[in-house]
Order: sequence, then C-alpha cells, then structure tokens
Amino acid sequence: MAQEEKTADLSGTIRFVLEIDKLKSVLRKVRPVGEDRYENTAEHSWQIALFALSLAQTLNPPIDVSRTVAMLLVHDIGEIDAGDKFVFAQGGWEEQKAAELRAVERITGLAPDETAGFLLGLWKEFDAGKTQEARFAKAIDRCMPVLLNLCNEGGSWLENGVSYERVIGRVGPEVESGCPELWNYLSRELKDARRKGYFAAPAS
Repeated sequence: MAQEEKTADLSGTIRFVLEIDKLKSVLRKVRPVGEDRYENTAEHSWQIALFALSLAQTLNPPIDVSRTVAMLLVHDIGEIDAGDKFVFAQGGWEEQKAAELRAVERITGLAPDETAGFLLGLWKEFDAGKTQEARFAKAIDRCMPVLLNLCNEGGSWLENGVSYERVIGRVGPEVESGCPELWNYLSRELKDARRKGYFAAPAS
C-alpha cells in the first residue's frame, strides 16, 4: 500500500472513531447499579463485551469469542442516529432496525472501505442472529438490562409499567437460545424478583 493510501485510511479510521464518540451521549432507559442517572449506550456496549469475554471463559461455549466481542462493540452504533429504543417496549422494532441499518451504513462508511465492510458485516450478522456467535451475543445483550434492573429492585420495569410476563417474553427466547446456562440462572432470579414485587402488574 502506498504511503498516500495509508494516510487516507488512517484519516478515515480517525474520522470513524471520532464519530462513534457520539454514542456516549445516547441515553438508555436503564440505570447503572445504585445510580440515579441513566446509562449511555457506549457504557452498555463496553459492559456486555466484557461480560461475553468473561462468560466465555466460564462456560467455554463453541464460539469464536473475539468475533462475538466485536459484534457487541458494533451492534448499537446505529443508535447515534436512530436513538435507543427501550428494550422492553412493545412494537415498532422493524422500523427501529431499519433506521439503525441506515445509520450503521452511514457511520461505518466514514471508515476505509475494508474496515467499513467488516464492521457492517458484523452488525448484520448480529442482527440476523443465525450464527452461534450472534446468538451468544444476543443472549448477553438481552441479559444485561435484566441484571441491572434486578440489582435496582425493579428499576425501569416499575418506572415504565413493565410486567414479569413482558420481560420473560422479550428476553427469554433469545437468552435461552444463545446461552441456556445463562437463562437457567436468569429465570430463577426473575421468579424471585416477581415475589419481591419488582414488576408492574400485567395489563388487564
């Protein structure tokens, strides 16, 4: 590669990484443990990437851990343009995914072509949820807000009128599919949380 091409690729990489700095300003509707503020999406992405790395060491699943971590670091960058949608919300998910895809194409397009194609491919692989790595990544992604709300004694479930049934329906299938051991743990914790009153009453 000529020096001029290397310089152009470096400039593109820096342009991309400065653009994703905006992810630090995208607020989610889940609070960090014991804090009054909402977490931002950059914090979420960092935490679940480290969660996946740690859990893979514990469970030794048959996956490419590095690819899984890479997916988790990329999977929410579309929220820079599309914003965060509350994970326990009902409806509107197809529209949100379409908006995120347009955003990811724009944001990764700031990087050099080879990097852009790699990052966009990771996002699409995660979104499709077909590979073992993507399923494991989705399980981690779905699990994290549940763990935070459990630690915060209901947290955004109580704030937003979310029932036990809605949480189970939203996170159960993907966590169980991607990491059955994690779902076994989480389902027990959720049943205990229901007894403690951490959920809103189901809609009549």
